[in-house]
Amino acid sequence: MRRNIIVFFLVVLSCLGCNDGKLRELRILQLNIWCDATVVPGAFEALVDEIARLDVHIVALCEVNNRDGVTSERLVEALKRRGQTWHGASGRCNGVQGTDVCVLSKYPIEEITTGLSTIMGGVDMKVRIDVKGYDVLLYPAHLDYTHYACYLPRGYDGITWQRLSDSETEPATVLKMNRESTRDEAIAAFLDDAKTEQADLILLTGDFNEPSHLDWNEATREKWDHNGCVVPWDCSMQLYEAGFRDVYRVVHPEPTICPGFTYPSDNSEKEIKDLTWAPEADERDRIDFIYYMPDGAFAPKEAKVVGPSSSIVRSERIQEVGNDTFIEPLGIWPTDHKGVLVTFEPIRKN
Repeated sequence: MRRNIIVFFLVVLSCLGCNDGKLRELRILQLNIWCDATVVPGAFEALVDEIARLDVHIVALCEVNNRDGVTSERLVEALKRRGQTWHGASGRCNGVQGTDVCVLSKYPIEEITTGLSTIMGGVDMKVRIDVKGYDVLLYPAHLDYTHYACYLPRGYDGITWQRLSDSETEPATVLKMNRESTRDEAIAAFLDDAKTEQADLILLTGDFNEPSHLDWNEATREKWDHNGCVVPWDCSMQLYEAGFRDVYRVVHPEPTICPGFTYPSDNSEKEIKDLTWAPEADERDRIDFIYYMPDGAFAPKEAKVVGPSSSIVRSERIQEVGNDTFIEPLGIWPTDHKGVLVTFEPIRKN
């Protein structure tokens, strides 16, 4: 009996510890929702269902166009009908890429700033969130989709998306096209703004429309139709040189083991021709990211891929065989991207 009483009190104390108001972890989802979740039939409700069941605290969305009203407000209302309380922040969504973003948070949004960018595909918005006393500053992004230079080594033009007569594998030529986009300017402007800010956690999330130098290295040069090409991609290099880190690669440092592809995702509701831009190539890449500035307050704990564990390769649906952890959709998947879900743990008291 005495032993049972001790066990009972230990359980009670454990439960009290779970509800002591302290932050145990912070879970963040990044997802491109494909034309405001309008392309796949039933996509909006499917998106709401996924957010509701994933047990995340912050959601950063891009390709948000406010087609049927302010998307963040519609999502907050739809989640409320499912018994969940969220706060929403919308980008300007004025038809210019980069403004097509929104943020949802289970924690209070303290400040919303828009109009940061003057270029197409710029980082236009930042949101300050009070996470149980921790100051979290999040910049949601959707960078320029043009001059998609990672198609050159695969034998496709990154501007017209037409088949080339041969692959272009000279890194200098690939980077020349890449820099004709506004992506590098967008990251430079973001870094200028971020260095003026103070927060316990500074995050940059989004669809970059550009891979990472961490994924196009010596180890991967003969994989995924890289065709021997090793590329120090601009955006990831700029961010790393400034001290930011790619959460997925911090948790899973080996791209050959955990490639973490986010595009193009398979989607059983759509025909393959609607999901590929390079139908004769292996065009898989990780172009959706969550970056953070390590400052001692938070440390990455987990990183998972949200969405189908199948992708499109050479116009076929294939099952991924790496060691990535997938959170498969409940039913309808609303987009042609996969999402990224990361978990941070606080390592410094607020």
